Amino acid sequence: MAAVRTLRKVCQHSLQCLLHTSASRQEAVVISGKKLARQIRDEARADVEKWMLAGHRRPHLSVILVGDNPASHSYVLNKTRSAADVGISSETILKRSDISEEELLDLIFKLNTDHRVDGLLVQLPLPEHIDERAICNAVAPTKDVDGFHVVNVGRMCLDQSSMLPATPWGVMEIILRTGIATMGKNVVVAGRSKNVGMPIAMLLHTDGRHERPGGIPNLITADMIKEGAAVIDVGINRVRDPLTGKSRLVGDVDFEGVRQKAGFITPVPGGVGPMTVAMLMKNTIKAAKNVLLYPPERIRMAAAS
Repeated sequence: MAAVRTLRKVCQHSLQCLLHTSASRQEAVVISGKKLARQIRDEARADVEKWMLAGHRRPHLSVILVGDNPASHSYVLNKTRSAADVGISSETILKRSDISEEELLDLIFKLNTDHRVDGLLVQLPLPEHIDERAICNAVAPTKDVDGFHVVNVGRMCLDQSSMLPATPWGVMEIILRTGIATMGKNVVVAGRSKNVGMPIAMLLHTDGRHERPGGIPNLITADMIKEGAAVIDVGINRVRDPLTGKSRLVGDVDFEGVRQKAGFITPVPGGVGPMTVAMLMKNTIKAAKNVLLYPPERIRMAAAS
């Protein structure tokens, strides 16, 4: 709790939070990730059609799913459904949780060198006996639609063309397509995970220093933000509803409280989540086009490096 209080003080200082009591102030604009994701899927569908009319084969996404984690199975199902919606073919390769790291690496190598596979992702998290970083680095950078390979992370940090991690890219698209100004603004990224917080910080050109990671329901409250601030919630937490007794998803932001003060806010669910899956589809199309730029020999070399 001490860390949370410290974060609260930092946010109040850095964002110069001013408490206003005007009863006439309008509530925050609720940004619909579902609506924006629908726009992006429409763009992706048109891109696929144009790609195929030019004589190319349909883009294909392969997903490796290890174990029986219900959340992972749900995420993968959403991704394959979205792929079908935009005209991308896909397959889900199921593996037992006791698969060895060597067996998984062998499977990844086969998919890396399969010319029919354009995009490849290994659904995280993986069982504890498998090194996730080794697995992420085994996926060929040109097929790495998650954007987790060290080459793609490095190119992103240098502001070079790369596969961007889907969730951070989704956040940036929310900001850009909503017209939220970031130039010269103070931005707080509550979380420094390698797959979300750090890439968002790099994309926003911040210094990446954060008090603590997210993952705490209602961590961000109204008194921690500036009047009219844009709040994009990447957190996913499952909590029990005291009224119904059923579990439900909430973010790291106190949505009802913050929406009274913010200028823009994303809900959970229905905010960043749909955008993540939509950006994954865009990366799969990008991977298909990369085949022309990177022949199989180059892919093998990249995968072995």
